[in-house]
Amino acid sequence: MNAVTASPRRWWALIAIVLCVLTVGFDTTILNVALPTLATALDAGSDDLQWIVNAYVLVFAGLLLPMGALGDRYGRKRLLAIGLLLFAAASLVAVFATDAAQVIAARALMGVGGAILTPLTMAVLPVLFDERERGKAISLLTMGMGLGLPLGPIMGGYLLEHFWWGSIFVINVPVALIALVAVLFLVPESRSATPKRVDLPGAGLSTLGLIFLVYGVIEAPTQGWTAPKVLGVLVAGAVLLATFVLVERRAASPMIDLRLFRKPRFAWGTAAGTLASFALFGVLFILPQYLQAVRGNDALGVGLRLLPLIAGLFVGAPLGERIARLTATRLPVALGLLIGGVGLALGARTEVGSGYGSVATWLAIAGAGIGLALTPAMDAVLGSLPRDEAGSGTAITMTFRQVAGALGVALLGSLTTAVYRDRLDQAPEAAKRSIAAAVSLGDPALAAAARTAFVDAMSAVMLICAAIAVVGSILVAVFLPNAQTRRGTEESSDELTRVA
Repeated sequence: MNAVTASPRRWWALIAIVLCVLTVGFDTTILNVALPTLATALDAGSDDLQWIVNAYVLVFAGLLLPMGALGDRYGRKRLLAIGLLLFAAASLVAVFATDAAQVIAARALMGVGGAILTPLTMAVLPVLFDERERGKAISLLTMGMGLGLPLGPIMGGYLLEHFWWGSIFVINVPVALIALVAVLFLVPESRSATPKRVDLPGAGLSTLGLIFLVYGVIEAPTQGWTAPKVLGVLVAGAVLLATFVLVERRAASPMIDLRLFRKPRFAWGTAAGTLASFALFGVLFILPQYLQAVRGNDALGVGLRLLPLIAGLFVGAPLGERIARLTATRLPVALGLLIGGVGLALGARTEVGSGYGSVATWLAIAGAGIGLALTPAMDAVLGSLPRDEAGSGTAITMTFRQVAGALGVALLGSLTTAVYRDRLDQAPEAAKRSIAAAVSLGDPALAAAARTAFVDAMSAVMLICAAIAVVGSILVAVFLPNAQTRRGTEESSDELTRVA
């Protein structure tokens, strides 16, 4: 145990890291509840609103890989501080924006900050904690990430009810600044002891490839998966990413080490985290719509009714760490995905007249399963990484999770639309656009039919997510190794990481 991992300040440093993930975490969900208000206040059309959301997603997804590598080279603490400053500055730009274009630009800048913070918050954990404590630290970080999910709608609903629309961005500033002070004073600097040259071709290809891919996935539900524009950007993204892989395999100093995927704990830990994230994104995509349009809750009510999911996550995350410590990694990850799948399958049985008690029950079960799987899966990933490559390695995992989330929302969105429209085959075209549109038409019979159609669509989404979680559980049970093989770079000792 080195001086850093022996210091009691490491737990205070973890609080700083949790503040970083909270800064990013609740910003996304707080924006979702504010879109109707922004449409009115900024005279923003549907395309403007879409870009207010997607500008962040595109920049964020595109920059995850290079930002993780830059943190390894130039210092993870330094990059964390820059990311927090960018996030705070971008939030201030959004506060004083006078039109949608300025908010879109601010959201893109927030995406840069988020792309810096997301991989590096996880990458500093091996610096602060040794193998015995790392799982506990990851479980606390997972709980911090989960806390942002209901906080966004709860805070957003309250702020929009009592203040002007800019208040949803104002709240980011003090949170980011507090996190910045905590990082500067509590988190030790760390970087690769043998820094690589900046891989500009790799950075450019990965960034453009991911942006093209995610853009195509975002546009597919509205334009159609076979639309020429969608197919064009998806193919371009795939070609750029394939070229990126070829370049990285031949580069003398690649941005990311693709040999990491030869390590089963890294590969299957990443796969498990990606599948758990897919399930979580599926719930967060469909459930708020159900709570608002079918059950008639406002934004604040939606946030409060997501709390059972977070309660389950708070139970599952530390429990997963304890089980992994007492037995082995495979058991809690496979069991967690299985429990999450059971919870989602129960969610598929939800009906229009179902009481909230049944919804809260399956939410808690799904949250517990996801938390149970995520903590040991991420610990397996971090335990497989040489400390020199903690930033770039975690960036790979986070990129897979984010792209899977975007792809999941797009695919599940297409499925939702298809089932919903099919169930309303004889309804007016205006009602088929969305359940919100159908309810707003003022026809009670049509509104009832639309609610039934949407619940049918939600059941289909939950069944797909449940099936993916269960299949993931089986694959993890077969392929995820229990024991970490410690040889070569995996024996990397403290001299591999320069800690200030």
